[in-house]
Amino acid sequence: MSEKLFQVMKPGLLTTFQDLGRTGYQEYGVVVAGAMDGFSLQIANLLVGNQRDEAGLEVTMMGPTLKVLKDAVIAITGGNLSPRVNGQPAPMWKSFAVKEGQLVEFGQPLEGIRSYISVAGGFDLQAVMGSQSTYLKAKIGGQNGRALEKEDILYGAGNVQAVTGRALHYNAIPAYGKELTVRVILGPHQDAFTDQALQTFLSSVYEVTPQSDRMGYRLKGPELAHEDSADIISEAVPLGGIQVPANGQPIILMADRQTTGGYTRIATVISSDISLLAQAAPGSLIRFKEISIDEAQVLAVHTDNFLRVLELLVM
Repeated sequence: MSEKLFQVMKPGLLTTFQDLGRTGYQEYGVVVAGAMDGFSLQIANLLVGNQRDEAGLEVTMMGPTLKVLKDAVIAITGGNLSPRVNGQPAPMWKSFAVKEGQLVEFGQPLEGIRSYISVAGGFDLQAVMGSQSTYLKAKIGGQNGRALEKEDILYGAGNVQAVTGRALHYNAIPAYGKELTVRVILGPHQDAFTDQALQTFLSSVYEVTPQSDRMGYRLKGPELAHEDSADIISEAVPLGGIQVPANGQPIILMADRQTTGGYTRIATVISSDISLLAQAAPGSLIRFKEISIDEAQVLAVHTDNFLRVLELLVM
């Protein structure tokens, strides 16, 4: 039976419910969506005893104020947006209890730009095409297909026995800096670029612009020249694909990316680096480093094995 857990006193800049995405429907034009920083969401869920893919709240830049309506166990992970409970600093990367009547709030972003809130037992949400993720443009998933609004009531899935004090070891907590190196696989359209453009791409610094959002990170830096045209026959696009339109400025496709695209892609960000990239604020500086597919696969397996081991330890 669902229970009232939180009342939204302030919604924050952009607070939505996200899980790991609406997969399997891109061929029908349905966007994947899901958490921008899937690693942090999965850790938050494991710390409160949920399945890794349970939906949680994705908090962007300026967080909400939530009034606790029923005692619960929560975890906050991802970017440090100065979480507080009744005015006192709240722990991050650790499960802890909140009591009826308390206020969960956020302050100044200190590191990263996206936090994740999971609650033991999960939130009571309707799934759309197998996912509870919010996709704002289609108005599906989450809280009536939209971001949180003032006076919303958030429901929990029911009574659970949860353990407090579960914490991720400090050595495993990601560091979110203002400068980051993002590893990529070149292609699939590197032949569409000049040799100089490829060298420029791998040797230059690009800045994340304020026009970046859940759909894509627009970058500003040295222009990447095409051999001929920036346009291709529209084809499926992956998470982390780096499109380069005619202006020569890269766009990294993120969680709310379109299902197909008609611009050349110079490279693709490896899956293990997407979560770090998702925490990059406007003004952050990015360098790209080429690695092999074999290296990328080893890193992906390492990340998944880490989460699987953690899952066995806490479930």
